[in-house]
Amino acid sequence: MAEHKEESLMEKIKEKLHDDSSSSDSDNEKSGSSAASSIKTKIYRLFGREQPVHKVLGGGKPADIFLWRNKKISGGVLAGATAIWVFFELMEYHLLTLACHCLILSLAILFLWSNATTFINKSPPHIPEVKIPEDLVVDIALSLRYELNRGFAVLREIASGRDLKKFLAVIAGLWVLSIIGSCCNFLTLFYIAFVTLHTVPVLYEKYEDKIDPFVEKATAEFKKHFAVFHAKVITKIPKAQLKDKKH
Repeated sequence: MAEHKEESLMEKIKEKLHDDSSSSDSDNEKSGSSAASSIKTKIYRLFGREQPVHKVLGGGKPADIFLWRNKKISGGVLAGATAIWVFFELMEYHLLTLACHCLILSLAILFLWSNATTFINKSPPHIPEVKIPEDLVVDIALSLRYELNRGFAVLREIASGRDLKKFLAVIAGLWVLSIIGSCCNFLTLFYIAFVTLHTVPVLYEKYEDKIDPFVEKATAEFKKHFAVFHAKVITKIPKAQLKDKKH
């Protein structure tokens, strides 16, 4: 009987040890899976963004239009921009001519309608009073002033010679814009940018899981080539000595 009790006691101890080891293994597996899931959540996003595309575009109605949340409104805006481009670019209409013709047509219709109501015994058309609010003009002027000052500050920083990488990027961007400007006028360039805003963000939002890995590989390859260029060319360029101003 004593031997039987000792054997049963040994079996219980072995079962306890087995249960402890299995629980520790399951805890390790859970911690490993949680670590793997945390690594998977750190996915590369274009331009290092941490917010959805809707938030990056500013949110609100403009972002809804660019991302085609309401297809009728987005299609109407794109159709209106296309009509304006056709009027001015293909039909070679001028802005002043179009504005004068629209005013002539609208004033003639309202004038005839107002005089015809006296003969047909109907109420004259209600012409709303249009006023531009002062607060809106002030807000637009302040926003424009802020953006212009920030642009001038960026240009001043680039011209100071402190950041060669930013200088080369701006020069390349301006050179590309000059080539595009020589091929088309400002209206066509504005229309291309407008169409791009209505197509590229919605396509990126739809296929971002495929685009982001491709951009990540392209960025890594570009950084590799730029490191070689930096080591062979940029490091050999003498840098201007910048003196700190003492106030």
